[in-house]
Amino acid sequence: MKKTFKKLMVGLLSASIATVSALPLAQTVQAAEPVKLSFWHGMGGSTGDALQKLVDQYNESQDAVEVEAQYQGSYDETLTKLRSSASGSEVGADVVQVFEVGTTFMIDSGLTVPIQEYVDKTNFDLDLLEPNLLAYFTIDGKLNSMPFNNSTPLMYYNKDIFDKAGVEVPTTLEELIEIGPKLQEAGAAMPASIGIYGWWIDQWFNKMEKDIFDHANGRDGAPESVAFIENGGMEKILTMWKKGVDEGVMPNVGREGGHPEFIAGQSAITFGSTASLRQLLTEVDGRFEIGTAYYPGIDSEDKGGVSIGGASLWMIQSDDEAKKDAAWDFIQFLVSPASQAQWNVDTGYFPVNLAAHDEQNFKDNLEEFPQFQTAIDQLHDSTADDQGALAGVAQESRQVFENEVEKVLNGETDPKSAAQAMADQINKAIENYNKANQ
Repeated sequence: MKKTFKKLMVGLLSASIATVSALPLAQTVQAAEPVKLSFWHGMGGSTGDALQKLVDQYNESQDAVEVEAQYQGSYDETLTKLRSSASGSEVGADVVQVFEVGTTFMIDSGLTVPIQEYVDKTNFDLDLLEPNLLAYFTIDGKLNSMPFNNSTPLMYYNKDIFDKAGVEVPTTLEELIEIGPKLQEAGAAMPASIGIYGWWIDQWFNKMEKDIFDHANGRDGAPESVAFIENGGMEKILTMWKKGVDEGVMPNVGREGGHPEFIAGQSAITFGSTASLRQLLTEVDGRFEIGTAYYPGIDSEDKGGVSIGGASLWMIQSDDEAKKDAAWDFIQFLVSPASQAQWNVDTGYFPVNLAAHDEQNFKDNLEEFPQFQTAIDQLHDSTADDQGALAGVAQESRQVFENEVEKVLNGETDPKSAAQAMADQINKAIENYNKANQ
């Protein structure tokens, strides 16, 4: 049965999230009819079903707000649609889920209300949330969006093959290449299947403690150029990746490969998001034991942590105060302990709210899938200094990374030339972006 509200009180949450600290604003909004919100998101399949479940629970918990979740396609497609909105058309949404590489664009677009404004208005206690998740979306001390579905990369490995080979789990690509022949002798057709994905490159820069862009990786100001030619990071990554291919340890499986080979038992190692764990376990279906380990560096010099991936929730600017108040109430519901524990169980994403760890369903899930503890430990062993790059051209940069990596692995170019080609393309994109946002 729904609880009926005559007023929408900003910051005063429904009973299911009463544990979140928030105070009502001085103003209240009379609502004869429910405030209707459009929520754009990029979650398809089973993850989209899990998100819809949360939306339905929110709608059923009260009568003041009615949220309609609207799937916009992939993260890239959602951000592209928002870029069109920034060019003049109306957004058509009140809350939008945007992946992490869209952060700078969202700030520069003028389309959004910083979450910090409502945090301050309602005395919302940010200490309730994971600090390393908040750090990515906090610039100059201001939280711009609310972390929601966030993850870090993990290395997944076939424990049965590793036990048979009698080798330790590698902590670097260099070690992976060294143990490759023993993994093959133990039955792995390919020691590792690593798909071509720009996020891996972002993470290796974090592990190397090197920057992709100048101005402290875009966190001390808008980037004016890449930093990876001067610091040598990109050439180092491409050289080791190509070595793995050439030695038959990490065959080129393209952009769609990686997990399929691992699931089939052909490869002993793959990379994936922490949110990939449940799907991998389901598809392997007990045919072998899956182990999890921290994301590897390139070589023994790399001591850094990892940054987050995934997406956050943005409030869209509006003259309608009731809509913004309603959007904030909805966002608080989504990051409440109960919601976040359920979200973790259903999807494998980190629970943003620290108190979610005390929820029984979270405890039960961790007991059933102890591999997820690796993800929690890796997140907590990383620091705010590991939070990675910010740039208005981050989305384009990932696409450039993938295109040039593919050329290197196919033998069409060498690592040094590919790194320079990346720099030339991205620097031009930065120049154009900065001109458009002066």
